[in-house]
Amino acid sequence: MNVADRFRSPDFPVIFERGRPGRRAARPPITEGAPMAELLGEEHLRAAPPRLPEVAELDLVRHYTQLAHRQFSIDGNVYPLGSCTMKYNPKLHEDAAERFLDLHPYQDPDHAQGILELLHRLQEDLATVTGMDAVSLQPAAGAHGELTGILMIRAFHAANGEDAQRRVVLCPDGAHGTNPATAAMAGYEVVEVPTGPDGEVDLAGFKAALGPETAAVMLTNPNTLGIFETRILEIADAAHAVGAQLYYDGANLNAIVGRARPGDMGFDVVHLNLHKTMTTPHGGGGPGTGPVGVKAHLAPFLPVPFVAQEGDRYVLVEDVPASIGRMRSFYGNVGNLVRAYAYLRRLGAEGLRRVSTMAVLNANYLRVRMKEAGYTVAFDRVNMHEFVAQPPDGVRTLDVAKALLDYGVHPMTVYFPLVVREAMMVEPTETESLETLDAYAAVLGEVLERAAADPDYLAEAPLTTPVRRLDEVAAARKPILKHPFGAS
Repeated sequence: MNVADRFRSPDFPVIFERGRPGRRAARPPITEGAPMAELLGEEHLRAAPPRLPEVAELDLVRHYTQLAHRQFSIDGNVYPLGSCTMKYNPKLHEDAAERFLDLHPYQDPDHAQGILELLHRLQEDLATVTGMDAVSLQPAAGAHGELTGILMIRAFHAANGEDAQRRVVLCPDGAHGTNPATAAMAGYEVVEVPTGPDGEVDLAGFKAALGPETAAVMLTNPNTLGIFETRILEIADAAHAVGAQLYYDGANLNAIVGRARPGDMGFDVVHLNLHKTMTTPHGGGGPGTGPVGVKAHLAPFLPVPFVAQEGDRYVLVEDVPASIGRMRSFYGNVGNLVRAYAYLRRLGAEGLRRVSTMAVLNANYLRVRMKEAGYTVAFDRVNMHEFVAQPPDGVRTLDVAKALLDYGVHPMTVYFPLVVREAMMVEPTETESLETLDAYAAVLGEVLERAAADPDYLAEAPLTTPVRRLDEVAAARKPILKHPFGAS
């Protein structure tokens, strides 16, 4: 490899290959006083130095900077992951969260009244937005919120002496995978409800599946096809008529936030993905948050602790006899809760209405543009915040997704929901501009044009990424979990 190729090589940033003996970026402070053997014990000292890279500070900085540039993020480009609501995370919210960094989870509540007041207000705000009566901020993610909600439903039925009878949870065939998984983890049998020809829950099939053994029905509205369940009130009435509880998966709340409330549709339990709707970070920048709201009859079963107001003080309430108990350490991912509070207070009621308005407008605009580019749309009707498209016959969704990486844009969610062949679930969110949507549609069109002119291209894409197409089966079954130059 010549010098010029070395700088272009995807292997160039590997830190072990940059190392040279004796180079240092920083030196640890010298321990004064007792030697290491005395401090740690002779048996804990290494016989030989660890095989770690020895690099200069500039090489170290360039290594991590180049790695950062390879990471795809919403700050870098459009990220239309259907059902994930990958919207921009305002930097103002980061500043708000940083103001609370010096607090400790075990701090005396009397010395943490500010954060407790914020959390109490957030509980009330989320209850208002969802139409619920009480909210727990404790769950650490959406799926964790689902489990919390289903456990509360189970506790409710047990309190009524019906736990042994009610052993079934109904889920649509297009549900998020966490729905049936959550129900199964809580000990329930899962029964699948079919999708009708209009993309909504098949009402006849749903009613046929209902019975005295039904503990809960898990739905999201709009559903995973991006279609609003227009018969939701009838669904709620039918579920309640047999004594079942209606659970709302909040993954798609961005489509209706500020305009419609799950509580007004008849839902008894709601979980929210604050890392989606409320612009708190996903993944490593987060972690996520999955608050759960309930109607009054389920409030006694909320996890503890929760924040309550007693006069002019805010306290953490632990002694709740019917509670399902603690679901995680401390009081949830407070940094993200602060971010969500900043988001709600910054926007207000009218701002939230505009969020859902623009999310729906952007999705419908991109739906039409993708049709013009040569894609078809499953259940083609006015959608909400997302839609499910398909490539032309003879073109695989996976190949389109891989090709998009060559254009510097992220693929949509692929092969979900399973009720659509070669599914491409697209959600642009409200934070993308008209120009970005046009550019994304143009890229999708160019991929199809290129595939028609050069069929082999799609099978080989991506061509410009540091790592080319992987053998995904081998990668899953035989992952390489350490660098060959790794430390011994």
